Amino acid sequence: MKKNCWLVLGLLVATSAVAQVSTNALPAIPAPVIAAPTAPAPATNVVTPKPKKVVAKPATKAKAKKKVGVKPTVHTPKISAPAVALLPGTATVDAENVNYRGQAGLKGETVGQFKKGDTVTVLSAITLDKPAAGEPAQWAKVALPSGTKVWVNAHFLDATNKVVAVKKLNLRAGPGENFSVLGVIEKGTTITEVAVKGDWTQIETPTNAFAFVAANFLKQDAAVIPATTPVAVIPPTPEVPVPTPTTVATEQPIVTQPTPVVPEPAPVTPPVVTPSIVTNEVPAVVETNLPPPPPRIVTHEGWVRSSVSVVAPTYFELYDPENNKAINYLYSTTTNLNLARYNGLQIVVTGEEGLDARWKDTPVLSIQKILVLSSNVPSSKVEPAAKKK
Repeated sequence: MKKNCWLVLGLLVATSAVAQVSTNALPAIPAPVIAAPTAPAPATNVVTPKPKKVVAKPATKAKAKKKVGVKPTVHTPKISAPAVALLPGTATVDAENVNYRGQAGLKGETVGQFKKGDTVTVLSAITLDKPAAGEPAQWAKVALPSGTKVWVNAHFLDATNKVVAVKKLNLRAGPGENFSVLGVIEKGTTITEVAVKGDWTQIETPTNAFAFVAANFLKQDAAVIPATTPVAVIPPTPEVPVPTPTTVATEQPIVTQPTPVVPEPAPVTPPVVTPSIVTNEVPAVVETNLPPPPPRIVTHEGWVRSSVSVVAPTYFELYDPENNKAINYLYSTTTNLNLARYNGLQIVVTGEEGLDARWKDTPVLSIQKILVLSSNVPSSKVEPAAKKK
């Protein structure tokens, strides 16, 4: 009996344990294991291609990329103009309307013109060291044709005798010190007055006045150009015949004629030609033993405009509308005179004229009196002062 009770009790304990396990969560079901596919057997009749050999190409230099829109620079060789052989003497103008100027180069103002076929006298040849672009390098210094306007300063003339009163006096191409020098006349030279303009007197063209013309417009005959220096040829010594001795029947000594001695000619030395150095320098006027000249009180007519350069001695200048060149820089010491009121007007101005150390080509005029003539702007005034040549 006791044994049956213990069997029942064990059965109940087992039943409660099974019931307790059934209430818990079931464990996760593992994923099914799939076997790897078996590779098919290779076919027996299939030919496997051989792998191609890959040959590595050598690295090439990278080509330079061309710049789009940039043209390569082309260096054109500079062609020098042929040399023109001109010697002192006569020459013929070989072109129409050839300008002769106050200086060698295009910077010199035009003094006059030659016509084709005119005969000129060449004094010397000049070569510019640094000619500008398009400017001839070779020029000829020629005698100034008669009838060309030549001016001198009347302060240095003896008005009574009409002669030069200083040691040397410059000849200029116009009535002012800003014109080129065309020569020099000595003290005591008699002049012939042609016209008067202010402090300047126009005289007849002296024979020693000169101008400059481009050498490529002139030509000379071959006869004018001398050949090279001839080499002296010494003639050979002439042979003197020796007479045959004469035999006399009687026994006498044989007499032989003496050979005459011919003196050798003196050697001829070729002449030595000293080259002449031609320069473009004009001798300066030397005035010594003279009292200082009086103040230059001058009167000029022209138009007023403002100075272009910021370093000019004054803010306004008087200019000539015909050639657009400055005549004077205008200056006033008084504060009551406003030169800006006269800008663009035609005036006649009187005052003392002098030179500034920085502006030797255009003198400065200290104003004493101004007279307004016109306010009409000239037609040539459309060209500003900045375009002056």
